[in-house]
This record gives sequence, C-alpha cells and structure tokens, in this order.
Amino acid sequence: QVQLVESGGGLVQAGASLRLSCAASGSRRPTMGWFRQAPGKEREFVSLINWSVGRTDFADSVKGRFTIFSDNIKNKVYLEMNSLKPEDTAVYYCAAGGSLNRDARFYDSWGQGTQVTVSS
Repeated sequence: QVQLVESGGGLVQAGASLRLSCAASGSRRPTMGWFRQAPGKEREFVSLINWSVGRTDFADSVKGRFTIFSDNIKNKVYLEMNSLKPEDTAVYYCAAGGSLNRDARFYDSWGQGTQVTVSS
C-alpha cells in the first residue's frame, strides 16, 4: 500500500507558474501520475513518470508548459506548471500505479487532491 499527499495548489493569475508536490510513503509503485478534474468534467490525464524505466508522458494540452520530475531519495514527485491558463483550473490529483498508462483506472492509490485556480 502507498499513501500519497499533494500540496502546492493555490490561486494564481493567467501566465503564472506553480509547482505541485506529491509525497509518497509505504510500498513503492513504478509509475506516478498527475490527473485533474474540473467541475462538470471527467477526470483527465495530465502527466506521468515511471521510476523503473525513466519514461515521462504529457497530455497534449500541457506539453511544452508542464514538467514532471522526481526525487527518488525523498520519494517525492513534482509537477511544474508554467504559463498557466484559466482552463487549467481544476483539482489536481497524484496517483500511483504499476505500469505506464494514461487511464486513471490503472492506478491503485490516490492523494486527496489540491485545488489550482487560474484567473484571467
């Protein structure tokens, strides 16, 4: 079992940057992902990183703006968000899974979520 805790969300203006953190404890899983869910919308994939093979992936909507990286010693995963847009407003979730996958159904553990609000 892995436990995840997100932090770093907040209210920012369009064009600003924000860094989200995910602290993991317990059993280590090979893939860590970031997902987000806006009001009235389904939860969508944002980014992932696989510690076993060193792979990363990003949704088309955030490519070139977001960066994902990890600190294996501290067991933490980060999502660096740049050039934020109002459409990035959502609750962001950290998740842990066993394989590279953009589908949220393949992740076993989830954090509580952190709110990111981007104003015009």
